[in-house]
Amino acid sequence: MDLDTARQELEEFIPHVKNISDSSIKKMAGRDLARFKEFKKQGIAVKFGRFTQKENKQIQKNVEEFLSLTGIDSAEKLLFTSRYPEDKDTIHRLKTEHHFCEKISEGIPRPWRLIYYRARKMFDPNNYKGRYTKEEKEKLKKYQALHGNDWKKISELMSRSNLSVAMKFSEIKSAINYGPWTKEETQKLMNAVKEVMRRKLETENASSLSSLEQSNTDLWIDREKLYQQLPWTEIETKVGSRYWRQCKQKWNSILTSKLTRGQQLYRGTNGLQAKINLIKRLYETKAEDASEVNWDELSNAIGDVPRAYVQAKFYRLKVSSVPLWKRKTFSEIIEYLYEKKLPELEEEL
Repeated sequence: MDLDTARQELEEFIPHVKNISDSSIKKMAGRDLARFKEFKKQGIAVKFGRFTQKENKQIQKNVEEFLSLTGIDSAEKLLFTSRYPEDKDTIHRLKTEHHFCEKISEGIPRPWRLIYYRARKMFDPNNYKGRYTKEEKEKLKKYQALHGNDWKKISELMSRSNLSVAMKFSEIKSAINYGPWTKEETQKLMNAVKEVMRRKLETENASSLSSLEQSNTDLWIDREKLYQQLPWTEIETKVGSRYWRQCKQKWNSILTSKLTRGQQLYRGTNGLQAKINLIKRLYETKAEDASEVNWDELSNAIGDVPRAYVQAKFYRLKVSSVPLWKRKTFSEIIEYLYEKKLPELEEEL
């Protein structure tokens, strides 16, 4: 299949396919296109975003079955073969002979690459090593000075995952302020967000923005776009005194404040009604996992607020109301709130 045809056929399943590189399109045509078409026959849509508990279990099952099939003795050897140079050739041969790509993605309607990365995150023992010691932080700074942002190399030297070392370096690379946000910092954050969103909108729809640019008018931004994932490490650099997670949290609080015009949605009778609406709407979704919930739609249940605000309120509700909630599944938590907490709230209201 030629590149243009592959891109055209993939567009049916992946809306943002025009932003994907040619080399990735070639790989997806071989690994994913037939799978996507098969899922379409079954009435199953291709998914993106957070993996569900059901999908995680399917990945675990696929990996365990492949290990049993090939005799490879650990998931780490299978997914991090470069750590075992003496077994590398044998493992690569077994992967080819037993169709690793197809086996690892069985039953999961997502691009193969995302499934593979998720499996690596699940089975990497270096992901679960706790807090960084002072010595590790110094090593991380030294290795970054030597190797730049080659996080794969640095992760091998530190026996930590790629993501872990990249995020930790983001936190410690400069003197970070942990106190209250100043007016200057908040303004820098808002300017940084405005800049990256302006650039994103210009890229997506340059022609319709030309008149706005000529008149030097601020862009109108749809409410939904405010919730989109932003390049937080870039925003962190522009702010200068806060690391990316602080910037994200502050932006969410700014959104909540602006979109609700300062209303105290979770106080008094309004607060009780909001909790009641939230529990009812969650129960109506019949979701088995939090990732199956459309939090953007659900935000209407308690007011014109960002999804992060709704998720935070749900978290507080389950922690304060559901005994032993950590041992319960998402659906069990919702059922408990609906059957036990909802009648109490309605009576109180």
